[in-house]
Amino acid sequence: MENSIVRVEHLSHRYSVQWAIRDINFEISGNGVVGLLGSNGAGKSTTMNIICGVLNQTEGNVFINGINLREDPVEAKRYIGFLPQQPPLYTDLTVEEYLKHSAFLRLMPAEEVGKAVDRALDRCAITHFRDRLIKNLSGGYQQRVGIAQAIVHNPKFVVLDEPTNGLDPNQIVDIRNLIREIAEDHAVLLSTHILSEVQAICNEIKMIENGKLVFSGSMEDFDNYVAPESFVIELGKSPDKTVLETLCENKGVEVLGNGRFRIFLKDDTAITERYVEASVANGWELKDLLVERCSLDEIFAQLSGKTKNSK
Repeated sequence: MENSIVRVEHLSHRYSVQWAIRDINFEISGNGVVGLLGSNGAGKSTTMNIICGVLNQTEGNVFINGINLREDPVEAKRYIGFLPQQPPLYTDLTVEEYLKHSAFLRLMPAEEVGKAVDRALDRCAITHFRDRLIKNLSGGYQQRVGIAQAIVHNPKFVVLDEPTNGLDPNQIVDIRNLIREIAEDHAVLLSTHILSEVQAICNEIKMIENGKLVFSGSMEDFDNYVAPESFVIELGKSPDKTVLETLCENKGVEVLGNGRFRIFLKDDTAITERYVEASVANGWELKDLLVERCSLDEIFAQLSGKTKNSK
């Protein structure tokens, strides 16, 4: 317990009569990227805002580096860096002026601010823009400035809310690489509703749906927990659909055209091997076989259902 950077205990919050989150518990105990995944309205923003001290919870406690956030918010927030979905940028300031302002807001000693700003500029690869007005930077570089303000005081815990929203593909790759670098010596909580974002950079996942924590584990655990639902097979010499339907027990076969079929799986994913064997035995000339993962909505539904059924 004492080694946890973040500990969330029985966290609940209610807006008027509606509970946004209910009895959420988890810990973050080391460096790396933890994905806080959830559909829109699932409760992840409420959870994140409480963890960062932006919102007071209805019930439960949050400990940052062992400090109760509600009892001693000023001390606890020294260990938190936060980038909201809309970066809190003062666009009429230069990058350096803004980062100095951010450092003073974090109550850093005046003699440490200069080096802290230089370190954040270097870490986010924006040193060459230190004298540039923020409003004259591209969206990708403004996002880097937002991340720089979140790490300027060298916190143990960095929270990033949808950090790649609105960026082009090249900027997304750059920001992902930056997050990975930051995670080498910080614990990072990345909030997103994009599954590919989590798969690209996260070590662990905390998934919230309908206000409850429905999954907590490693990326590998997550992939194993959520089974594929179908696969697409492409054959050079296609048999009749009914042959594929009766070959192995499945949920159905969909004809996609040009020798391609989508086969819906039951629980036994080894079925793919039997289709490969049948293709070789019957000379169907297998060209491709692609296992399809569930959509994000289906994953949420699966995990929510499994959680309900386990109670």
